[in-house]
Amino acid sequence: MDQATVAPLSGRVAVVTGGTSGLGREVAVGLAGQGATTVIVGRGRDRVAQVAAEIAKATGNRSVESVAVTDLALRAETAAVGRVLLERYARIHVLVNNAGAYLARRETTSEGLERTFALNVLSPFLLTSLLVPRLTESAPARVVNVASAAHQRNSVDFSDLQSAHRYGGFRAYGRSKLELLLLTREFARRLQGTGVSVNAVHPGFVATGFGLNNGGGFALGMRVVMALFARNVRRGAAVPLFAATDPSVGARTGLYLVDRHISPGSASSRDLAVAGRLYEVCRELTGAPEVPQRVPAPAP
Repeated sequence: MDQATVAPLSGRVAVVTGGTSGLGREVAVGLAGQGATTVIVGRGRDRVAQVAAEIAKATGNRSVESVAVTDLALRAETAAVGRVLLERYARIHVLVNNAGAYLARRETTSEGLERTFALNVLSPFLLTSLLVPRLTESAPARVVNVASAAHQRNSVDFSDLQSAHRYGGFRAYGRSKLELLLLTREFARRLQGTGVSVNAVHPGFVATGFGLNNGGGFALGMRVVMALFARNVRRGAAVPLFAATDPSVGARTGLYLVDRHISPGSASSRDLAVAGRLYEVCRELTGAPEVPQRVPAPAP
C-alpha cells in the first residue's frame, strides 16, 4: 500500500461491527486500505483475529485490530464492547454499525428480548450512545448505520415493539430498519453542531450471508435469488464507505443515502416525533447514557 493510499484516513480510527464477513468485512477492507486504524468487531475471538490479520496482509495496513464478541444482540455484550473500545482508543473517528440479521422465526435472547429488535436496533443504539463522548472529542467524526430499503411500508408499533403478538420475518426485519433510520435522525438532531455526523445507508441487495442462518429451504431460496439478482459485496460496500469517508458528505447529517444519493426515505422514517419517542424507549430498555439535546425536540 503506497503513501497516496494511506493518506486519506491515516491517523484516524474506524470501528466496524459485523466485520468478519460479507458487507462488514468489505467495508473494513476499504477503511484499512485508506490507512485507518481499523477495528473489527465480530463473533469468535480466533475468527475475528484471523480476519483482522487477513485484511492487514491484503491492504498492507498493520493497524487492523479486533474486538471479539459472542452475541451483539445481548445488551451486556454490546456494553462490554463499548468499554473495550473506550479503554483502548483515545480517539474514534468512524463508527459503522453494520451488524444485523434476518430471522424467519421469532427468537428471544437470554435477556428476554426479541432477537431482531435487540440486534438490529438496540445494539447499534447502545454502542453509539456509549461512544458519543469519544466521537465528539475526536470530531470531525462520523457514524454510519446500515439500514435498508426494506424499511418502506413499515411503521413503528409501540404497543408491540418486540413482535410478541404478531411476528413475520420480513416484517420484523423491515421494521427494525425503519427504527434504525429513525434513530439515525434522532442522533443527528441531538448531535447537531458537535462535529459528529450520523447518517444511514441502503447498500442495495448484496450477495452476502443474509438470511442463510435460517437454513433449509429458505437458505436455498436465498442463494438462488442472490445468484440472480444481488450485487457483489464490493459494490454494496461502496455505499457505507462513501458515507464514512467521502469529503462531499462532510458534516451533513441525518441523511439516508441510496447508491451515494440522498433519498427522503419513507414518510414514516421522517417522523421526528416518533424518532424522539423511540429514542427514549430504547434508552429505557438498554440503560444507555443520554445524549444531550442541542436542538429542540419536535412537538408530538
